[in-house]
Parts: sequence; structure tokens; C-alpha cells
Amino acid sequence: MAETTNDVMTTTGPSGGSAAAPGDGRRRRALLRPWLGSAVRLGLAAVWLVAGGTKVGDLAASGRAVQAYDVMPYEVATAIGAALPFVEIALGVLLVVGLATRLTAGVSAALLVVFVAGIASAWARGLSIDCGCFGTGGQLAAGQSPSYLPEILRDLGFLILAGFLLRWPRTAVSVDGWLADEPPPADEPAPGDPSSARRASSADEPPPGGEPVPTDAPSPTDRRASTDAAPAAEHVRVRKDDSE
Repeated sequence: MAETTNDVMTTTGPSGGSAAAPGDGRRRRALLRPWLGSAVRLGLAAVWLVAGGTKVGDLAASGRAVQAYDVMPYEVATAIGAALPFVEIALGVLLVVGLATRLTAGVSAALLVVFVAGIASAWARGLSIDCGCFGTGGQLAAGQSPSYLPEILRDLGFLILAGFLLRWPRTAVSVDGWLADEPPPADEPAPGDPSSARRASSADEPPPGGEPVPTDAPSPTDRRASTDAAPAAEHVRVRKDDSE
């Protein structure tokens, strides 16, 4: 049997208890997702702010860390190493305030893919370096061994965070939401929500104590015009017969 309480449809389970309708679960996820997105956004922002903050004080060391991968000329590596901390800090600030979240998440994902590819390349070529993700990086001292696998797994975890924001960029307490100036998606009925279908069907129900009014029934104005036209038509026919 079906029970309706406070505009939420529930179904009776085998044990006699009430089970929430499928639309309730979707609505609950829609309510929680913006707040989960905010946590993801701030977590990824912390990653970029820490990564950039640890390198911005020594740009030369950051350039040497990039050069240690041995994939580009020294001058190019130095320039990229000097610019990278500022890019990371900018990404972190944008994520903190929630501005251009999807674009920022896309740039973050692209950088993380490059980092993972660089670490995997250094591992495959037998280099012994520190990735320099959260520090100066560069060649490891004698006796030290690289930790490439944990670094790759860590960056893949960050990549999942960026992917989440690419898929659901709308988050709670963000500049994006303020600029959009529209209600959050959580307020909208989820597709297939039984309550929305029930509200739509109730609009077609007849009023209490009355019969449904056919949509093609003539209005009182049309009936009155038809009644007035009948005597006029009869008078015209009588005059025509008299003339003959």
C-alpha cells in the first residue's frame, strides 16, 4: 500500500515499515552535494596553497626541481619552476573563494596529470629525484631512495577531487553561487520525483464536489450569441418566403 505524509510518498515494506521513495534519496543527495563540493573545493585549495607556499620563497630551487626531471632545456625548466608556485597559489585562492570553479578544476586536473606523467617518467628512466611537489625537490642525496608510487597515488587522489569539481562545480558558500543569483539545484525537484508527478496530476483533478469541466464546452457568451442569432435567422427566412 502507499502512504502519503507531508507531501512525501512512502511505500510499505515487507515487514510493515515505511520505506522512503526513490525521489527522497535523490533529493537528499542534491541537498548534501553542494556542501560536499565545498569541502572538496577547500581541500584542493589547501593542496595548492601549501604546494605553492613551500616553493615561492626559493624560485631558483623550484626551477632546479623541474630541471631534475630532465625533459626540457635548463632555461625553460627554470622559467616554469619560477612561475609554477604563483600558478598554484592563484589556483588555491580561486578555489577558496569559489570563483570560476569549473575552470580552476580543469586547470588543476591538467597540472596533476602532468605531475603524474612526470613522476612516472622519472621512475621509468631510473632517476633518483624528489618530485618537488611540496618542497624544493631535485636530485636525492646518496643513500636516499625515491618514493614514486606514494607520490603518484597521492596525486591521483588530488585528481579525483578536481574531477568531482569538474562534474559538480556548484558548491555552497561560493562566489560562483552569488554571481549566478539563482536558487541552488537542491531546491529543484529531482527527475522522477513522485511528489512532483503527484502535484502535476492534482492540477488535472476536478474540484471537490464537482464534475470535471470539458475543455471544449461552449462558454456562456457563445451560448447567448447562438440564442440571439436563431430568431434573426428565422426572420430572414420568413421575409424570403413572403417575397416569393
